[in-house]
Amino acid sequence: MAVPLAAFGAGALVALLVGVLGTVHAPSLGGTTTLGFDTVLQMKVVVSTVIGLLAILQVLGALVTYGKLGITAPSWLGTAHRTGGTIAVILSVFVAYHCLWSLGLQTVAIAGGGAVPLRTMVHGLAGCAVVGAIVVKVTAVRSRRSPGWFLPVAGGLLFALLVVVVLTSVVWYLGENGWPGSGGYS
Repeated sequence: MAVPLAAFGAGALVALLVGVLGTVHAPSLGGTTTLGFDTVLQMKVVVSTVIGLLAILQVLGALVTYGKLGITAPSWLGTAHRTGGTIAVILSVFVAYHCLWSLGLQTVAIAGGGAVPLRTMVHGLAGCAVVGAIVVKVTAVRSRRSPGWFLPVAGGLLFALLVVVVLTSVVWYLGENGWPGSGGYS
């Protein structure tokens, strides 16, 4: 139990520190990129869509690998699963950086005095939790001394948090604005 407890403790600390950074940092577009889209927000929507799709593929890959879907896993699935997971983590950290750097963490009041919408608050807090859950998941993957339940719980936690983040960002944005245009890619 030492490994899961240490991993959850480290993940919680990282999530807390990311949240503190998001509240004390003055939001700025300096140091961000749009990857050719008109705004950072549009770029984050597109990259977050890719993350959401990768997360679904990760769950399916894990279910096949562990024989939960009744089909035999092809020999390449393990490599594809690890590669997809690595890409999803890198993209998640990339988007989290852009969220925190360009928008900060808004939990009580926005500049100008209005109340922060519930969706924005849930999205920001879940986003911080995703970064902490990544710490937990990486620990679960790398640890050879953890109990058998730890890896699926860590993966399930990360997946659930990613679903919340995607629902409160991508799904909301698409409902409000449609698919983002891009400066030269549309």
